[in-house]
Amino acid sequence: MSARSKARKRALDILYVADVRGISINDSLSDATSRALIEPQQREASWNYAREIVLGVVGHGDEIDELIETYSQGWTIARMPAVDRAILRIGIWELLFNDAVPAAVAISEAVDQARSLSTEDSGKFVNGLLASVATSVA
Repeated sequence: MSARSKARKRALDILYVADVRGISINDSLSDATSRALIEPQQREASWNYAREIVLGVVGHGDEIDELIETYSQGWTIARMPAVDRAILRIGIWELLFNDAVPAAVAISEAVDQARSLSTEDSGKFVNGLLASVATSVA
């Protein structure tokens, strides 16, 4: 698994924990930062990008969530599984705010996470939503 894939997984964990525990994303990030400092050599390659993702999602959260609501076709954010919300937030941040990641890569990584970590239909849902967002901003 590449360092960026690991970073996306770390960012997903941070966003998911915040959502499920009902704490702020910043508190979840702080907890993860404390754990990362324990084993810095093992986490350094992926930690910086994970942190960048999480801070980006926090900084653009309202815009990202508005896009999720707009393109989810009948699904409210509250109705989605927490893991899908986190995956979509990361995917949209990469699509819109990280020029270093090609759209196809951002979508593919998000779909892979959805297929392995969420429901049977989540991969298709994530793919469709992110593809719509990517097309609308292209």
